[in-house]
Amino acid sequence: MLIERFNSNVKIYILGLLVLSLFIGSCKKSSPEEPAVDTAKSEDVTEPEVIKEPAEDADGNVPLPTELPDAAYTGIPAKILRIPNLEEPTQQVRPPFYAPEGTKNVALNKPVISSDKEPIAGWLEMITDGDKAAETESGGANCVMLHSSLQSVTIDLKAEYEIYAILLWHFHSQARVYYDVIVQVSDDAAFVTNLRTLFNNDDDNSAGFGFGSDKHYIEAAEGKLIDAGGVPARYVRLYSSGSNESSDNHYVEVEVFGKPVN
Repeated sequence: MLIERFNSNVKIYILGLLVLSLFIGSCKKSSPEEPAVDTAKSEDVTEPEVIKEPAEDADGNVPLPTELPDAAYTGIPAKILRIPNLEEPTQQVRPPFYAPEGTKNVALNKPVISSDKEPIAGWLEMITDGDKAAETESGGANCVMLHSSLQSVTIDLKAEYEIYAILLWHFHSQARVYYDVIVQVSDDAAFVTNLRTLFNNDDDNSAGFGFGSDKHYIEAAEGKLIDAGGVPARYVRLYSSGSNESSDNHYVEVEVFGKPVN
């Protein structure tokens, strides 16, 4: 009798251990602290491809060393988008412009003259002083203001350079479109010898330099970059004839990227 009772207790004890182990095992599987890993899926996961601009192009040229000012506005008024012959605005960052290594801003602190002998505001030296901010520290417009009608500014690079790009800012405190924007280069100050026009958006020939095939564009912090193709020249001249906001003309900065002619 005693032996039978002992065997019965052992069976009950073993059965209890078996039930307890099954209970513990089921809790461990459902624990949120140790989620199951789907190894089949994890093996298929790859890091997103990071697209980097090449350090140089097929010809060995490198990105132009440009420093852009901070953006001063967001949004473009609908009235500007209705301007005829307008370059379609894009939200994308302008891709790098490639030029031969050693190309730099050769217009920095170079002398500037203008068709307007007495600007309304500012000094002509501001056009090549390297300050591209939309506003001054006191909150005023950081630009030279010239009178209305067709006006020009001319930069003397003081030597002949192979010019690869011209980057200019008329006014970028707000979205604006300037008219009759014409950019020319020449070997002499009179703009007679080897006169070449690099940009012209005068679509009605009101400036008298011929009908331009380039489009109007919206002023922005990134400026307007003009491909000069390595043309050799000493003088750079820029025209404009007011904007959609005012008949006056404005310049924040002009940069000329080049290398000395060998």
